Amino acid sequence: MATQVDPRAAVDPRAELEDDVVVGPFSVVGPQARIGRGTVLINSVTITGRVTIGEENRIYPGAVIGCEPQDISYRGSDTQVVIGDHNLIREGVTINRGTEKEDGLTTIGSGCFVMGGCHIAHDCRIGNRVIMANATLLGGHVHIHDDATISGGVAVHHFSTIGSFSFTGGLSRVLHDVPPYMLAEGNPSRPRCINIVALKRNRFSADAIQALSEAHRLIYRSKVGLDHAREMLRSADMLLPPVNHLLSFLQNQHEGRNGRGRDRRRAA
Repeated sequence: MATQVDPRAAVDPRAELEDDVVVGPFSVVGPQARIGRGTVLINSVTITGRVTIGEENRIYPGAVIGCEPQDISYRGSDTQVVIGDHNLIREGVTINRGTEKEDGLTTIGSGCFVMGGCHIAHDCRIGNRVIMANATLLGGHVHIHDDATISGGVAVHHFSTIGSFSFTGGLSRVLHDVPPYMLAEGNPSRPRCINIVALKRNRFSADAIQALSEAHRLIYRSKVGLDHAREMLRSADMLLPPVNHLLSFLQNQHEGRNGRGRDRRRAA
């Protein structure tokens, strides 16, 4: 099927639109946009700056993708946004281009669901199958790993990292990294327990779930410290791959500043 551009839309002739792209009324697509096969801009969507969007995405009214970063140090360099395939980007979502401070890149993977009113700031890196509920706000340089879920109204401090298969509760204030496999919530957010719902849905073994639960108990309740927890888990034959991943994440977090492993970049 051929590309469909509503006559009330404004698409720059230099934009690259593949087959089956639909551009709805009152949408604006700038000259540096590249939009993959089957992606639909329902209506009133703005694509500006250097933006690459993959295949079979569905973008809802009021979304603005590719505007300049909201960073006072930005000086107009040619940064970009790259978005993968099969994403849902709902009403009023804003996604800003990167800055010169990292790689000049803001990215979203594939299979993500970004609900209405979310903001994804400059230099954020969003993995695959991430869910962000309404009005979630990401500061600059936030990394969200695959399969993480963030509930509504969450504010995430810049340079924070949110780990895989984690769940962040609604209205949380995320000042520190959220470890993988954990359910975190609060102001500021803290890991409260393992995210057992996600672990079961994603078919983690009973042994892995038990080992992660014991790791959580040792680290966050007994507070034995990472090294001691690692030895205790090893002696109990619980040092499984997910547990090793959790411990590596926490080690990186502790080596950073202010509970954020990636803050080492600024410290340097």
